[in-house]
Amino acid sequence: VQLQASGGGLVQPGGSLRLSCAASGSMWNFIVMGWSRQAPGKQRELVARISRDGVADYADSVKGRFTISRNNAEDTVYLQMDSLKAEDTAVYYCSSGRIIPNEYWGQGTLVTVSS
Repeated sequence: VQLQASGGGLVQPGGSLRLSCAASGSMWNFIVMGWSRQAPGKQRELVARISRDGVADYADSVKGRFTISRNNAEDTVYLQMDSLKAEDTAVYYCSSGRIIPNEYWGQGTLVTVSS
């Protein structure tokens, strides 16, 4: 399984970014897909995950601001991030698995929220 993330960058507070992650390999390995992030000096945290049938859940810290979605036909998962805050600055990783999205990981993409 390969997961290729893209879409990070520099954005001002209050702005938006959309991350994408394309998966390749057996679809059974990405039944559940997720996005995690790791800020400097902090542990990695799962911010959003979505099942193959579209059921999603979010960390409290991003609820109402981030939206995870997926395109099963293209094996791609997205993370729309709105109303970004400085504390959202982190390296964002996409991941996948059969039950929990922690079996396979993509490379990180850096999101920096700063004025």
